[in-house]
Amino acid sequence: MRSFNAALALLLSSTVASPLFAQAPAAQPAQATVKPSKNAHKPILDLQTAVTAGDQAAIAEKLSAAKAVASTKEDRYLIAQLQLKSALARKDYGNASSAIGDMRSSGYLPDARIGELYRAVGVEAYNAKQFDQASTMLETASSIDPQNLESTTLLAEARVAQGRKQEGLALLQNAIKARVAAGQKPQEVVYKRAVQLAYDARLPAAADLSRDWLAAYPSKDSWRNSVAIYRNLHKPDTEGTLALMRLLRAAGALNAASDMAIYVSALSDQYNYIEAQTALDQAIAANAGDAQLKNLAASLQSKDRPTAADLAQAAKSASSGNALLRVGDRYYGLGEYAKAAEIYRQVAAKGVDGNVANLHLGMALAAAGDKAGATTAFNAVTGAHAGAAKYWLLYLQGRS
Repeated sequence: MRSFNAALALLLSSTVASPLFAQAPAAQPAQATVKPSKNAHKPILDLQTAVTAGDQAAIAEKLSAAKAVASTKEDRYLIAQLQLKSALARKDYGNASSAIGDMRSSGYLPDARIGELYRAVGVEAYNAKQFDQASTMLETASSIDPQNLESTTLLAEARVAQGRKQEGLALLQNAIKARVAAGQKPQEVVYKRAVQLAYDARLPAAADLSRDWLAAYPSKDSWRNSVAIYRNLHKPDTEGTLALMRLLRAAGALNAASDMAIYVSALSDQYNYIEAQTALDQAIAANAGDAQLKNLAASLQSKDRPTAADLAQAAKSASSGNALLRVGDRYYGLGEYAKAAEIYRQVAAKGVDGNVANLHLGMALAAAGDKAGATTAFNAVTGAHAGAAKYWLLYLQGRS
């Protein structure tokens, strides 16, 4: 059986820290005209001159003088604003954070605006690789406005950069849940980043997160990569692999050469050359120039492919439940899904594991267009094949 390690080209070409951070606004203090008190007017102007000139010795002197006469919230805000400007010019994010704290203490700006400043300066600190400072500011931004999920996702990235990946993942999961609970759709990049973190840590949550991503953003790529994540984490047996590859075929998400090789290998393990040939014919019709597909097809030329009449006789003479299951699979390969479903309904009584029987029954009913029947069958699957059944249920949810 070929392995499937194409996993996560997806995720990760486009899922990196920067897309999350690129969304944040630049760190700029408010530009509204603010009038200082009479006594503080000149000292604040002097401080502004020193800040504009970047004269650090003068800044320290003028800052002390301005603070000594500040008497109103406007005075304190303007002084803190100039401190922030000076700190940002020097990329001194510790003092920048303190300056925003002074702005907040002044009472001049609403907390929502203070949160924006902490978030924006936190992003600048992150981009400067000052991850501890970034985390502190983004954590403050999140605490000021817990409903602002952008702060949460940015904080998650800062935690990851600090080496605290589990905390970062938990923050992203909470952000996704909060958005969904609020009736909002999380951005795809947030789903993909959470999937990447969970997958890198080989956490069971990776499969659930990838299904959530797939449900929110179904596409050929999300189908293929979500299934790849599941397969790489859970290493399903031939039955599970076949169920997943049939699903990708149904969803139109098979990658012509690499996926077909896995699909045909799983079918060959069960001597189901009818379905292998049918699937290859379909793939070759869509990708006429693919030499790998043609080579796969050539390898099947000498294989036995029974007719419907042969299968009818085989069903009557099947000596075991497993033999009857394989007859049903060949009906499935011929596209006779109703007949396949009829066979699959019989196999559990002949000793086949009920989970395997229901998995096959669900696939046949789904292919036959019986959404309700297929849903019932897949919901009955537990154990090792429950994951594959969940993917089929997700597929059925998207069908009319």
